[in-house]
Amino acid sequence: MTASNERTAAPREFAAPGKTAPPLHHRPGIILAVIVGCQLMIGLDTSVVTIALPEVRQGLGLSTGGLAWIQNSYMLAFGGLLLLGGRAGDVFGRRRTFTAGIALFTAASLLGGLANAGWWLLAARTLQGVAAAVAAPSAMALIATNFQGPARVRALSVFSAVTGAGAAVGMIVGGVLTEAGSWRWVFFVNVPVGLVLMLVAPRVLSGTRRRPGRFDLGGAVASTLGMTALVYALIRAGEDGWGDGRALAAFGAAAVLLAAFVAVEARVRQPIMPLWLLTGRDRAASYLTQLGLAAGMFGAFFFLTQYLQQVLGYGPLRAGAAFLPMVGMQFAVVRTAPRVMQRLGAKPLVVTGTVLLTAGLLWLTRLSPGDGYAGGLLVPFMLMGAGGGMAVLPLNATILASVEPEQSGAASGVAQTMLWSGGSLGSAAMVTTYGSASSGHDVVAGMDAAFTTGAVFAAAALLVAALVLRVRR
Repeated sequence: MTASNERTAAPREFAAPGKTAPPLHHRPGIILAVIVGCQLMIGLDTSVVTIALPEVRQGLGLSTGGLAWIQNSYMLAFGGLLLLGGRAGDVFGRRRTFTAGIALFTAASLLGGLANAGWWLLAARTLQGVAAAVAAPSAMALIATNFQGPARVRALSVFSAVTGAGAAVGMIVGGVLTEAGSWRWVFFVNVPVGLVLMLVAPRVLSGTRRRPGRFDLGGAVASTLGMTALVYALIRAGEDGWGDGRALAAFGAAAVLLAAFVAVEARVRQPIMPLWLLTGRDRAASYLTQLGLAAGMFGAFFFLTQYLQQVLGYGPLRAGAAFLPMVGMQFAVVRTAPRVMQRLGAKPLVVTGTVLLTAGLLWLTRLSPGDGYAGGLLVPFMLMGAGGGMAVLPLNATILASVEPEQSGAASGVAQTMLWSGGSLGSAAMVTTYGSASSGHDVVAGMDAAFTTGAVFAAAALLVAALVLRVRR
């Protein structure tokens, strides 16, 4: 049956008088739900495991270092391969790549829930990161393909809210699933969601023209190994000191590999990260601001869960629910951000949001063992939620507006690389300062030092946004 026959065969009661019901691929609400559903699933998994880590340690007998790598393996594979995933969307088509990434993510989640050994879980988390890197660049690019004009701004506002709030929502979901069942459910929950997205995505998303090209495997390997070496060096230095031989060797390897990545990208015909993407002033400023904001926020999430559980004695469910004010503020701000951006432009929103986020992180540097939730955490949670919700949308909109539609895959891939690689880098740096400051087993002092590091990242992002970004209304 042809598409026209299907439309004429639609039941009359579902169509307006004299009109036929629109096909699924003409329904923007369903299209956006599929794209945002994938992004939420990916964002949740950056943090949903964090709340469950004590249960994972007990179930699989992992050490503290092993627990850290269960978190970092996902973010490193994700951030390191995002650019290659963006190229895959250009070569194979974004709808096809998007669906394939969801399928792989669903399979990896099932494997993670079935894990009975630490190496098994670590492999599943790495595979989840690879799958997320395949799907995520196409998710943002599909918004540029399926929405135009004001509709694109509205779609980006929802997408940005989910991107920014995904990690915080993951804390809540992780607490509910761990408290109600088992840590395995933080993986199993992705399976039914992934299956639904796999079935619906090919029917509702508009396809994109495939562009023949080559995969820059050399650049992908150099960037991923370089970031892995840098994160390993920071964590190692926090545990064994800055004079540790392995830490110094890893720092050296990271410098060589990241320099090799830049050299490769400058020479190959089809780089995974075209260096010209970093040349436009507003685009480059947006990328750097995203990097700094993510570095401050993701590391803070890890230590906030530790404070709630270790210092305040919260269980998984209560610790997850503690993030509700942050999520609520983020979604409330995002609802009004598109209208404000149309009137004032992107820069005022980015600067104001970054100020609020920096203020929230600075507030956390004054935590003491006697502070309760209301006195120590509620206000910074709300500041961070409002700041993240206010800054992410205009940054994404600025990046997409600066390139042609056929370049949106590469541009969005770099944007998400900055986001997730920044999260890995910030988390590692905060773990390093925590280890140095808590050498006398003063947990809260170590956390205060970690939050100070997060505030430094956010302040650096603020300087870039205020002094470099100049995008007009």
